[in-house]
Amino acid sequence: MSYNYTKLVYSIKILNKQRGEIKVKSLSENTDDLDQLELKNIIDLEFLQKFQDNFAKSMNIASVTVDTHGNPVTNPSCYTEFCSGFTQSTSVGKSRCAESHKRGGEEASRTGKPAIYRCHAGLVDFAAPIMLEGKQIGTILGGQILPEVPNEASFIDTAEEIGVNKEGYISAVKKVRIVDEENIRAAAEVLFILANTLSKIGYEQYKLKQVAGTLSDNFSQISATMEELAASSINVSENQRVLNKEINTVQEVSKKINQILDAIKTIANQTKMLGLNASIEAARAGEAGKGFGVVATEIRKLSDDSKNTADIIGKLTLDIQQSVNKTIEISKSTLITTQQQADAVQETAASVEEVMSLTDQLHELADSL
Repeated sequence: MSYNYTKLVYSIKILNKQRGEIKVKSLSENTDDLDQLELKNIIDLEFLQKFQDNFAKSMNIASVTVDTHGNPVTNPSCYTEFCSGFTQSTSVGKSRCAESHKRGGEEASRTGKPAIYRCHAGLVDFAAPIMLEGKQIGTILGGQILPEVPNEASFIDTAEEIGVNKEGYISAVKKVRIVDEENIRAAAEVLFILANTLSKIGYEQYKLKQVAGTLSDNFSQISATMEELAASSINVSENQRVLNKEINTVQEVSKKINQILDAIKTIANQTKMLGLNASIEAARAGEAGKGFGVVATEIRKLSDDSKNTADIIGKLTLDIQQSVNKTIEISKSTLITTQQQADAVQETAASVEEVMSLTDQLHELADSL
């Protein structure tokens, strides 16, 4: 295991202790469920509008793009007077148009490919589904054309049913372009292929942005934590230096205690000799020296007790010195380790900053696609 890896692992452990376990987003958390996505999240609607307008003009067919609820997300392109000026001018006609588009959209959704159908007024329309990973996220509706010369009688009946001027309605239907059904199908297929290619590219770009955003958020959180950890590491190193200084002070105090104990032992030995001499003199004094003899005995006893106590204290002091010596060794090692940890934290923080820079570049790249 490399030294850098060990430092990184240690830094992460300390990071978790400092701020608790960081709740880092999973990259999959930001990939929204397809049910929540809309066309505007995946495809540039301005670009789609331009593409739709140009295609409608070049093919001389009407078209509009709607979401999954049937609501338009683009403006209609090349709508015929027959449809916009007459058929959809009344509530009955508009309702029937909506129902026709709904049926066409449902068929396209069911098959996953363009559906060609007759609208309620007798024109040919198509619905090209915009699919994303097997799910429909919108539909391009188009058509408003005829496969053959119109039967005026049927259109007169429709005009009466929806409540529009019959003469104007017949005049408008005669302006509708007559196109072979195969051409209609080919146009629908082209729209289907291009729109779905756009949706796939847009979705990959969308996911790339989401991933870049997630990485940026996570590394921002980690970077902030690493900054706190770096500051804490400096405090730990300083505290360790202070601790080392205090331990050295304890060691010096222990040495002074030993010096005092040596002096106490010397005094105890001298006191014992003094007590012994006093006992000899008391014995010579006979009856008059008995009281002094008792005092001499107590002095010798006190001397022995003092020496024994000094020996015990000396042993304890020796134990303290040994522990202090071990503590000093450990403390020095800890100081080195904490310094290495501080260096590791700074290196890791620098690496995080570098990765954050890369995620910014990733985000910019996603925007430029």
